[in-house]
Amino acid sequence: MKVAVIGASNKVDRYSYKAVILLKEKGHQVFPVHQRVKEIEGIKVYKSICEIDEDIDTVTMYVGEKISTVIGQDIVDKKPNRIIFNPGTENAGLESLAKKNGIDAVNACTLVMLKTGLF
Repeated sequence: MKVAVIGASNKVDRYSYKAVILLKEKGHQVFPVHQRVKEIEGIKVYKSICEIDEDIDTVTMYVGEKISTVIGQDIVDKKPNRIIFNPGTENAGLESLAKKNGIDAVNACTLVMLKTGLF
């Protein structure tokens, strides 16, 4: 599965860093997205989801509502199958926009989903 991690961090204590690493360990193709980070453990980081030349199956959110609202249309335009809103990243407006465009919106924790086989 091809997964974009919005708000990926290169700081090992961050959940978004842990998600990038665990997704890779579980065999997923990971596309970290962050405007200032260039690389995470040898994985190229994209400044925007628009820079990713692949189709994306899942977008997992690690940014707050303010940022996700600004980039929401770019995410929807990428046409992922689903968007996972991790705790603290909820955005009712983006969730509604996603659903109107046939994208599944899930309020869940990516790390828990990966560790319990629900991803």
